[in-house]
Amino acid sequence: MSTVVHSARLVDAGRTVQDAWVRFDAGRVAATGIGDSWRGFAQPYDTIVDAVAAAGADAMLTPGFIDIHGHGGAGQSYDDGPDAIRGARALHRSHGTTRAVISLVTAPLEVMGRRAAMIADLASTDADILGSHLEGPFLDPGHRGAHEETLLRAPEPAALERLLEAGRGTIRQVTLAPELPGALNAIRMVVGAGAAAAVGHTGADLAQTRAAFAAGATILTHAFNAMPGLHHRDPGPVAAAAADPRVTLEVIADGVHLHPEVVRIAFAAAPGRIALVTDAMAAAGHADGRYELGSLGVDVVDGVARLTVGGAISGSTLTQDAALRHAVQTGVRLVDAVRALTATPARAIGRGEDLGSLAVGSLADAVLLTGAFEVHSVWTAGIAR
Repeated sequence: MSTVVHSARLVDAGRTVQDAWVRFDAGRVAATGIGDSWRGFAQPYDTIVDAVAAAGADAMLTPGFIDIHGHGGAGQSYDDGPDAIRGARALHRSHGTTRAVISLVTAPLEVMGRRAAMIADLASTDADILGSHLEGPFLDPGHRGAHEETLLRAPEPAALERLLEAGRGTIRQVTLAPELPGALNAIRMVVGAGAAAAVGHTGADLAQTRAAFAAGATILTHAFNAMPGLHHRDPGPVAAAAADPRVTLEVIADGVHLHPEVVRIAFAAAPGRIALVTDAMAAAGHADGRYELGSLGVDVVDGVARLTVGGAISGSTLTQDAALRHAVQTGVRLVDAVRALTATPARAIGRGEDLGSLAVGSLADAVLLTGAFEVHSVWTAGIAR
């Protein structure tokens, strides 16, 4: 299927191009340009989309959004199997997330292994599923958030190897606390397996976090949350990540996890290295009420998810188009917010060569938005969804 989208404000690669067009063919971006030059590239069988006619005078075209950290949506949890994953992904796709890493909450080791293997199967059939993210069980009990404390453990080589083998090369990210016994060796194992090691749910100080990055960790899981804050005499994980050009910082811009000014500060402190993630749980795009995240009960009130026992924030009800709106409202430049939804997360999981861009040759994942940043149309590999 071939498509030409024209007359759009193209936001990509850190810049905005007015009156731009893009042609999709055979699942990839075949050509780009400005003005009416698209007419010389269009074929009789192409679907022609006038962006302004479709989405209004300020219509904006971006690469497809990529979420490297999310747990569900549409009332369904990613832990609950293929149908639940597909149902939740349909919800997030309608909000612009063309591809996603499927995050798994802490569970018994054998259960996490089965779920990683299930996602490996899905990744072979569902191109929008990029693999899995193991958020646990190698976390600090003192910063566990919505993870069952009794299931947390140190990253022993045999346990980690068991999970990596279950994922059959599709585990994209493993979050762990670097202060745990054996954590630095575990980071090296994760990186050696071709996944990204992430620092998170941790009580690590500056030196311990720097050691993790020196060992090969390249992501900070939901920066500021479930870790020590940015103290002026004890700067901790956020400062270590912001100072290291190798590291991507996940940010949840939902107005709950972070104050808007902290979102702005994060973008300023680590330009080009912020990935806007949802950390969404089942209630995203669904009603308030009682849910479960892993083995823990969660109450969602006014769109805010908190543990039934203890009241800790338990994921979000965020979608990535809403994250875009929140980020821009804080004062983040539009081009930087779009990069944080596209090129930066793609790069963080090793997919920067073919995802996160609308350059010629890239996979034809795109989102057409109105001037108010509401999603109008979504394409995955050139197919309208």
